[in-house]
Amino acid sequence: MANTEATWTVGGGVLTWIFRLLLVVAAALMVYSWFQPWWIADIATIRGTDDLVLHPWGIDAVGPVRMASDPALYEMPGFFKPFVWTYFGVAMLALLVSLFVNKKFKLGPVRLPLATTLIIVVGLSYLITVGLAYYIGDMRASGLEMNFIGRSDYTDPTSHRKVRMDSDLQVGYWYALYAGVALVALGIIRFLFLREWRK
Repeated sequence: MANTEATWTVGGGVLTWIFRLLLVVAAALMVYSWFQPWWIADIATIRGTDDLVLHPWGIDAVGPVRMASDPALYEMPGFFKPFVWTYFGVAMLALLVSLFVNKKFKLGPVRLPLATTLIIVVGLSYLITVGLAYYIGDMRASGLEMNFIGRSDYTDPTSHRKVRMDSDLQVGYWYALYAGVALVALGIIRFLFLREWRK
């Protein structure tokens, strides 16, 4: 028998629209977290508080930090920024598609809803991004004998002066973590709203 199930669906019942609303909220949280600082460091000898600011696409450094230190200590490779922005665009497109796609694909003996898979993959990948951000930051800080979180006293390699740095995770980091968890959870419970086990 031919498969007459539509690939795209714009309509749906009340539960479908409630789920779509929840997914839009989770996606909005992801977008918001993406543009918020994830980590900030304050170097005591430099005026101001946001001397180093970690975003998902790299670290922004104030002028005195850029002039007094080797950029290789905090900058990511040249390909990194385009790569993560491409990831972000693809993730947003995947979530947009998942709102209306009504298609399943076979993975061995199991038929999985494409929308559910997209949501879970985006959520898991964002959680991996959050974890990698912490891991890379901590690894680089440890290489300089500094603390990624908390207070550090270190010798500036350029001026050979003792410098104190205070650093901490920011609310954007936690929002990113919550967004990833929310997307994975929504992907898992999607069938409760769309009742796909009956199809």
